[in-house]
Amino acid sequence: MRSTRTKLLGRGIALVTALPLLTLAACSYGSDAKDDNAAAKVAAGSKKIDGVDSVKIGYFGNLTHATALVGNQKGFFQKELGATQAKYQIFNAGPSEIEALNSGSIDIGWIGPSPSINGFTKSEGKSLRIIGGSASGGVKLVVNPKKIKSLKDVKGKKIATPQLGNTQDVAFLNWAAEQGWKVDAQSGKGDVSVVRTDNKITPDAYKSGSIDGAWVPEPTASKLVAEGGKVLLDESDLWPDKKFVITNIIVSQKFLKEHPKVVEAVLKGSVETNKWINANPDEAKAAANKQLEADSGKALPANVLDPAWKSIQITDDPLASTLSTEAQHAVKAGLLDKPNLTSIYDLTLLNKVLAAAGESKVDDAGLGVK
Repeated sequence: MRSTRTKLLGRGIALVTALPLLTLAACSYGSDAKDDNAAAKVAAGSKKIDGVDSVKIGYFGNLTHATALVGNQKGFFQKELGATQAKYQIFNAGPSEIEALNSGSIDIGWIGPSPSINGFTKSEGKSLRIIGGSASGGVKLVVNPKKIKSLKDVKGKKIATPQLGNTQDVAFLNWAAEQGWKVDAQSGKGDVSVVRTDNKITPDAYKSGSIDGAWVPEPTASKLVAEGGKVLLDESDLWPDKKFVITNIIVSQKFLKEHPKVVEAVLKGSVETNKWINANPDEAKAAANKQLEADSGKALPANVLDPAWKSIQITDDPLASTLSTEAQHAVKAGLLDKPNLTSIYDLTLLNKVLAAAGESKVDDAGLGVK
């Protein structure tokens, strides 16, 4: 039986706290990515992998999901998938994407570590596996400098996070606890008010004065800076070597078992994408922005895109050792009972792809399938 805390989290992740006077757009899970050129990306004469018509891939409209953005835009995934069509859905935060994975609305997803942990533990280890890494960094606490001039000034203020139980929400709750402040994780009320806010409307909330700051991923952090906000803290500074998993790749266990060759193809596309991004950072930045425009209808201006892009490290390594630490943060925040993360990783296919590419294998920190 799940504990009360886990049940509360289960209810909580279905909710997004609305800001006064601001209305969230209703949605089921994610929104379909616009890809008018999808058919053209399927090479003539190519064949379906194991006869599979399509694979449904989820990601966020965040630069921390650059692998998925660039891989979609440049056709790296579709190249490896042949005539098996890649179909994309866009999400705002992890809990919604986990719901989509559990319902079969997507098969594979780029997602943060906290919802990956929650999805794995709530299903008693039966729903998903983490199969690869994608990004580190790219998360900042940005505040109104007229109201907050130092870290201690955050106490008593209203700070936005994307969604209850998502990666940034857990990180902020943990940081607040380390300051000695008490916050009820579910309601967000306490010595500091946590206002769960869709990344799309956080800049408007900041401009209206509904929030005093936000602990958010890029490009939302740089959008707030463009509105006059100040970076008070870069989360990378809280981690050893300034590295922590912000985005990894998950797959439903059912899809992995039934279609391992399709999963391997997507991982090949991911490794190729990451290699290209790191070798061509300026072109990759432009490709990510073009995909953001295709998905949202609006590209990022240079004063947002440039600083945001610089703060993100793209990697195939899931940085598994930091996942355990982030799980401990969720436990400390009261959002999760001590989890059993054994077998949350299956890096078999990724290491096969990396070995074939002449790259070093990555480690699962003892949390892989046996």
